[in-house]
Amino acid sequence: MDKYIIEGGEKLYGRVQIQSAKNTVLPLLAASVLTDEQVKIRGMPAINDVENMLHILTEVGCLIKRQKDCAVIDSSNAVSHEIPTRLTKELRSSVFMLGSVLTRFRKAKISYPGGCDIGLRPIDLHLSGLKRLGVKIKEKDGYIHCSADRLKGAEILLDFPSVGATENIILAAVKAEGFTVIRNAAKEPEIVDLQNFLNAMGAKVRGAGGGTVVIEGVNRLHSVEYTPIGDRIEAGTYLIAGATCGGEIEINGVPPENIAALLHKLRENGCKIHTKNDKIILWSDGRLRSVDLVETMPFPGFPTDLQAQYTALCTTASGSTLIVENLFETRYRYAAELKRMGADITVRGRTALVRGVERLHGACVTASDLRGGAALVVAALKADGQSEVMDLSHIDRGYADFEGKLRRLGAKIRRIRI
Repeated sequence: MDKYIIEGGEKLYGRVQIQSAKNTVLPLLAASVLTDEQVKIRGMPAINDVENMLHILTEVGCLIKRQKDCAVIDSSNAVSHEIPTRLTKELRSSVFMLGSVLTRFRKAKISYPGGCDIGLRPIDLHLSGLKRLGVKIKEKDGYIHCSADRLKGAEILLDFPSVGATENIILAAVKAEGFTVIRNAAKEPEIVDLQNFLNAMGAKVRGAGGGTVVIEGVNRLHSVEYTPIGDRIEAGTYLIAGATCGGEIEINGVPPENIAALLHKLRENGCKIHTKNDKIILWSDGRLRSVDLVETMPFPGFPTDLQAQYTALCTTASGSTLIVENLFETRYRYAAELKRMGADITVRGRTALVRGVERLHGACVTASDLRGGAALVVAALKADGQSEVMDLSHIDRGYADFEGKLRRLGAKIRRIRI
């Protein structure tokens, strides 16, 4: 197991090139089994979730070739409709394999997916959508067994604009007979990227980014080379770190409209922000003022994946902020660790009241999930003295070379094996 040792109190200056979006790359990898021709995905981030998804593809029979930061997937010899349990327990996004494997083999078997322990995150919406396409589903002994003699387009109304359910239904519908219409679809940029990727393979998908997505089934998909969009959550994490610590940082690779909700809050906090194309420049003196309320919402609202990092920012802002988590019910596990550093946080259910303190102090804290781990790093960068952040396996799931990028911004952070 590794840990970070961080000496806090340094301002951050410099540029960060943002990696390809984790939440795009994973469904694109799942989609690669939809064709028996080669798929090349450029700009693959070196993170554990991507490695686990590549292992899943290998287990179902795909051949993977790595070329620097590219992956070439050849699924022409894929034979297995069973998604390996040991990997699904590690990776929530393994559930995306359900739609694509069903499309390829007309059957699929998967155990309930794992990932960060931030709430129940049921996949009922996924399964109900698949049933509308003609999929028969049986749940037994912790496994989901799916089969379909044929997939047929349907009208599907999602009770909630779930990103995963929207993407899974799209993957299952691209070769279904006729038209599929998804209403109350999620609007995240990653869904637009999936649509663009599939259309580059010959699919007919339109409407992504809006509330209604229409898929016209096609007979086959072909090879593609594709570069995913930049990771708006990684970009947001570095912007929050720069705002919290003070300094001037430039983020490259993410259009500002993809994180507009965060930029709005950071301006309210007192940061100066300049944007142009996919470049974002933030200046902060490190003395932030609080905002009254932050509520996580589906896109284009404030991202749940930035809630923990933003809460870390609020711990030293003047005044109080009420954080409301509307998507996941147990996403405040990191709060107890921030309190070990001197933060004043009161958690009640889905809300957290953060009263800004003058300073945080170094402490030994443990990451319990991906974004909560990033929040502890942000707080440690601001805190007086030395901090240790334990259990980096969570952080490694979503951030490539986190410590290296922070060091190049001037942070005093090092990684050691324990």
